[in-house]
Amino acid sequence: MKYVIGIDLGTSAVKILLVDQNGNVTQEVTKQFALIQEKPGYSEQHPEDWVEQTIAGLAELLEKFPGNKDAIEGISFSGQMHGLVLLDENKNVLRPAILWNDTRTTAQCEEIYRMVGEKRLLDITKNPALEGFTLPKLLWVKQHEPEIYAQVKTFVLPKDYVRYRLTGALHMDYSDAAGTLLLDIANKEWSSELCDVLGIEASLCPPLVDSHEEVGSVTEEVSEKTGLSSATRVFAGGADNACGAIGAGILSEGKTLCSIGTSGVVLSYEPQADKEFGGKVHYFNHGSPDAYYTMGVTLAAGHSLSWFKDVFAEDVSFEELLAEIATVSVGSNGLLFTPYISGERSPHADAIIRGSFIGMDSRHKRKDFVRAVMEGITFSLNESLELFRESGKTVDTVISSGGGSKNEAWLQMQADIFQATIVKLSNEQGPGMGAAMLAAYGCGWFASLQECADSFLETDKLYKPKAENVAKYKELFAIYQDVYGQTKKLNDRLNVYRM
Repeated sequence: MKYVIGIDLGTSAVKILLVDQNGNVTQEVTKQFALIQEKPGYSEQHPEDWVEQTIAGLAELLEKFPGNKDAIEGISFSGQMHGLVLLDENKNVLRPAILWNDTRTTAQCEEIYRMVGEKRLLDITKNPALEGFTLPKLLWVKQHEPEIYAQVKTFVLPKDYVRYRLTGALHMDYSDAAGTLLLDIANKEWSSELCDVLGIEASLCPPLVDSHEEVGSVTEEVSEKTGLSSATRVFAGGADNACGAIGAGILSEGKTLCSIGTSGVVLSYEPQADKEFGGKVHYFNHGSPDAYYTMGVTLAAGHSLSWFKDVFAEDVSFEELLAEIATVSVGSNGLLFTPYISGERSPHADAIIRGSFIGMDSRHKRKDFVRAVMEGITFSLNESLELFRESGKTVDTVISSGGGSKNEAWLQMQADIFQATIVKLSNEQGPGMGAAMLAAYGCGWFASLQECADSFLETDKLYKPKAENVAKYKELFAIYQDVYGQTKKLNDRLNVYRM
């Protein structure tokens, strides 16, 4: 039996999967790392933590592996998008990485619009200037830490740095490059125009490769530390959402994914880069060759639920927290939640907006609040689905992955709110599986990623929308959509009091 490894570098942990030729996950290792949040809106991590935990996870996985190490043929990666890792001429890290959920760069986004123009930016990158993207972070460092910026010779994204440390080779794949706001997405090349206008040296942009492309092999040092063969082939990998799409089989027209992790996304396959959404949803290069995807993002999806648990139910497990939600009626007994606790991305690109519970009264119990949080997350994701439909896309089947696929009541809730059949996969592993599939395809096990998906992925259960619930959720969704406009001015005024 042959094997590949999928490494998924997330925001809170690295998850490492060992996958055999039949798509079975035979081993799984997770290693945690810390988040640095020194000021409101700041979110950073030490890249060395990613490397140490990835190497430790690989060593643990190999220690348990009973077979010949040469049977592990390839490794590929999935990684958190947008994070800025700055390297000097010796490829040493110059400062902690600024992450996707860091919102300090509002002024830099305004500067990009002022210098480039909103329409021209959308023409080139297909995306608006948002605080989470890489380019505003680069401009922030240039303005606020000029002594560091003067030493920068290149920048990469988180999983690219880990891959560099495993192989000694530095690249960025198109799916992650699309999230920097410096890529000409349709032409698949760095935009010299944007670099020139914004005063960024084009030489800082790393070489571009396809997600399935082989970029090197494991170094002798990493081989000694992990037990991997130094002949293990390493493939570029992709952005977490692109790999999540691959891992869910979103590889042809009409396929849509709902993935709920720390953030939440709804993502739909696009064969071409010519649709126009006016920047309300993202348009990125896929990890599948010469393909694209549209994507709406809820910044605090699973994070809203974990926040609620940490603050109001610290001493109970997630299983206990969710145990009673099926006994709560649709609409959480008149309680509505907006999941803007970290700002919002789609369709409201707003770093200042904050969440709300609307309709609280003394009869509400904890289970009502929990269901309201889950409904609010799902409503937020549905706003992006509605934009897809308005563009002419048919969305009648959605594959659910991540935390949202782990609870029966939540899966039914998605079916009712999305008005679509929800598919639960039997071996759902999210972006880590997508990374493993890129390695399997790169190793030549399959003629295409679609052939790999047909072999690896299997449906476990379908959830159909219930007409009675659909009708109620349509009415509630209309109320939900009013909350943003009704609370925006209040949140703008409260912003000065946030410490």
